[in-house]
Amino acid sequence: MKKIIVAFFMAFALLNCSNDETDSPEPNNTLAVPFASAASSTTDTSFQANWVLVPDAESYLIDVSINNNFSEMLAGYNALLVEGNTVAVTGLSQAVTYYYRVRAKRGTEISNNSNVITVKTTGVQPEEPEDPTFLKVKVNALANPFFVGVAVKSNQLTEGSAYDTVLKNEFSSITAEYEMKMNPISTGSGTYNWVATDRIVKYGNDNGINVHGHALVWHNAVPDWLSSFSGTDEEFALEVKKYITDVVTRYAGKIKSWDVVNEAVNDGGNTRNTIFLQKMGANYVKDCFQWARDAANAAGDTDLLLFYNDYGTSTNIPKQNEVFAIVDDLKASNLIDGVGFQMHNTYLSPSKAQIETDINRAVAKDLKVHVSELDIQVNQNNDISFLTDERSLAQKAKYKEIVSIYNALPVENKYALTVWGFKDNESWIPFSTDLNHPGDDWPLLYNNKFELKKAHTGFLEGLD
Repeated sequence: MKKIIVAFFMAFALLNCSNDETDSPEPNNTLAVPFASAASSTTDTSFQANWVLVPDAESYLIDVSINNNFSEMLAGYNALLVEGNTVAVTGLSQAVTYYYRVRAKRGTEISNNSNVITVKTTGVQPEEPEDPTFLKVKVNALANPFFVGVAVKSNQLTEGSAYDTVLKNEFSSITAEYEMKMNPISTGSGTYNWVATDRIVKYGNDNGINVHGHALVWHNAVPDWLSSFSGTDEEFALEVKKYITDVVTRYAGKIKSWDVVNEAVNDGGNTRNTIFLQKMGANYVKDCFQWARDAANAAGDTDLLLFYNDYGTSTNIPKQNEVFAIVDDLKASNLIDGVGFQMHNTYLSPSKAQIETDINRAVAKDLKVHVSELDIQVNQNNDISFLTDERSLAQKAKYKEIVSIYNALPVENKYALTVWGFKDNESWIPFSTDLNHPGDDWPLLYNNKFELKKAHTGFLEGLD
């Protein structure tokens, strides 16, 4: 304390001893910055803003905003002039966060801004209803429409069921989630169970809904009789050819497109070491496409579209390169019409640039693009126990991003954008051992009660 007193008198003496002819410094009359204190008397529609008085201030200016950078001021509270150190802020919405700051004023002199106070009004913010517009209605109104698809199970296609109602309203294309793969259909050499597949195809055809076939050859859907086949490799290949021929022929003109081979490339960027590679050799993918094309042509279905389908190529460049090496070979022989990009994505990845780079490789080859199995995980690290508002909004933004990317494609490259299922609780993702998913998730457009989610609105916004 003694040091402070001494310093004060020394400064006073220096000022008094200065020469009258010497310029002396001007007194420091700058206004102090006010200190804003916590709001009080908060209600659903108002609060009281408070601050500490500043010596010599004549009045104060208060700003109130709905964002913390004050880029959008609340009407009537943009530099509102107040004479005291408190003011009632009214006409607000309930359960909304607001921000305020103050400045001191004396004549034309105005201080810098105070600290910022955050205050949330009481009450519950009513949920805005999600946009109820049907997906296919909005897509069909576009200048360059495309199919909006969904993965289905045959037992969902009962007339008058919730699935039936939603499907007919929302979607213009269907893909069998599992029942058109080889092991449900092929019960032995030349013997088949067509029940589920026939039901799906008939439903689509009867209701004017496109049917996409998935998938003729997949290493995880080999029937037991074929996986234990004891004949020669040449005989094995003939069995695969017979299966492809019989399936394509049966549904010629009824199924408009097929994933001929699914996931032939591993995550290391090499051809996957499957029973098909082992017994049929390095050209097995091309052989399968050739057999599918030959069967369609023989049946008079010259418009059948043939796709190669795979996952994870947007973030895995070695895999992407190998997939497009296969695609290039098929394209050179006029055996492929499009590429299916599964898009089992998360709300964080892949990035927009990664997705665009991947898809544009197919566009550059004049191939059709099918976003074939779209869903977006929000709990890949199992760090939430319910779908939070934050994750719901992030999922909405990611759906919007992907749909926007797809919608911007040239018309000749568009085919379909297919969501992999209806309801969150029926998705393949939660607790999936194939995906190593550690817990629950909510990856689709509808919740467990068949109610629209923000993700559905995000899909619609991607079409704008």
